[in-house]
Amino acid sequence: MLGCAPHDVVGLPELMELAIVLTSTVGRVAEERELTPMQGRLLCGLAERPQRMADLAQFLGIEKAALTGLVDRAERRGLVERLPVSGDRRAIQVTLTDDGGKAVVAFETGVASALDELLEALPVKDRAEFRRLASVVVGAVRTG
Repeated sequence: MLGCAPHDVVGLPELMELAIVLTSTVGRVAEERELTPMQGRLLCGLAERPQRMADLAQFLGIEKAALTGLVDRAERRGLVERLPVSGDRRAIQVTLTDDGGKAVVAFETGVASALDELLEALPVKDRAEFRRLASVVVGAVRTG
């Protein structure tokens, strides 16, 4: 137990502990794949399609200057590349390279496996409900 949450807030210490466990798990998986957790998030943000820098900054919740450094490092590793946006000479989009595509698949697969292992602590009948409830919370935050 962390010992920093008020004891009169029901469920807060457990949710804080869960956040720490999840963050630690994602960090471990990223490290095993020679990524930082933020690089993993960057690659996941590009998995579906290329993104403009401004959209990536918003997705990741970081300032554009921090994103520039993050993309620079990923570009040096051959994971992403910057390309001009057709019809807008000032805009740049970031896209995965072939190596970046392989890295994001490995990262996502590793995270899914690690999270499945965490859910093994729940009875089989409760796992789907836990995932459903987690999706509700995430969806509410994203639309929020």
